[in-house]
Amino acid sequence: MISSLEGKITLRAEKHIILEANGIGYKVWCAEKTLSKLPQTGESVKLFTFLAVKETGWDLFGFLTHEELEMFELLISISGIGPKTAAGILSAASVEDLQEAIVLGDETILSRVSGIGKKVAQKIVIELKSKVKKLSKGSGDKFRVADDIEIIDALVVLGYKVYEAREALKQVPESVKGMENRVRDALKRLGKK
Repeated sequence: MISSLEGKITLRAEKHIILEANGIGYKVWCAEKTLSKLPQTGESVKLFTFLAVKETGWDLFGFLTHEELEMFELLISISGIGPKTAAGILSAASVEDLQEAIVLGDETILSRVSGIGKKVAQKIVIELKSKVKKLSKGSGDKFRVADDIEIIDALVVLGYKVYEAREALKQVPESVKGMENRVRDALKRLGKK
């Protein structure tokens, strides 16, 4: 099993990169959010990896953090969720947000965050609730999570990608109260990029 790779990015595509390590070029599939955080072509990076073996070939998936890899492995342990679907879920939501939605048992929030159907979201909650530990920084405040999702939805309607909206919202200080004020502050942060 290839657990990690460190090397130079020689090609960037829409859903994967070619990572050259020790003279061998590896095609590494990455979530959209991961791709956006990778350095430019020609620069070095270290990725945690998962090798998915199937009849038609082997696919290597790359992650910037070990936590993303662990969540990916939990997601693909659920029947009906393959590696590409799991990568898509991780593109739409952070590991912390997924864990919080699972711990809260709120498949509605989970399905809205990740863009998957309600039945699959229910299955994720049922099968992973006992495996996912609540993060110490997670407050378990269902209403805050719901408000954040509405803010993210509003930013997506304005043309931003889910991961961009989520990252901007994370930078909004807790002292900024009210949904309108939080949207304004997130928009300012998105405008600076």
